[in-house]
Amino acid sequence: MPDRITRLRALIDHPATGAGERAAAQRMLDRILAKSVRVPADDRIYGARYGRGARHADLAEVAELIRADIAFARTVFTEPAQPGGVAVGDPIRDAPAAIGYAVTAVPGESGIVITIEDVPQDWGWDGAGFVGLALQGLAEELADIMNSYNYDGAAIGKRFFGRVRVRDVSLVW
Repeated sequence: MPDRITRLRALIDHPATGAGERAAAQRMLDRILAKSVRVPADDRIYGARYGRGARHADLAEVAELIRADIAFARTVFTEPAQPGGVAVGDPIRDAPAAIGYAVTAVPGESGIVITIEDVPQDWGWDGAGFVGLALQGLAEELADIMNSYNYDGAAIGKRFFGRVRVRDVSLVW
């Protein structure tokens, strides 16, 4: 994790980094540094990314921010550990390159759906046809990204209902 934070900070501070890439790197860094923030007055919980760009965004804009974070995670964290170093697993980086992601806003249901596409059978499912650990870990990582833009609490309710699915099966909701 410290290596990932260092690389993100270097990318954010580098003068040649484009504005879009800098913003995506900042969102990823914020998500790593603080998973959620609790406001004790009325038990509100805001995702770590809620305050940056998502506060006044509609569902389509939030879906676009999630797409950018996924694309960023796929490109920036592609380097494995150095020889002799500790290898830290990353579900998005470790997923097969053939896998695609579709992020869809569903305004009528106040929802966002991340669909994992083109999952190789031997990677995503075990011998009995159940979802494998690697695919479930990927779905949970995607849900963490999505939920970092959400909020919840007794006084406000959820901003949106999110789910991660593959084929016609919801893995996280």
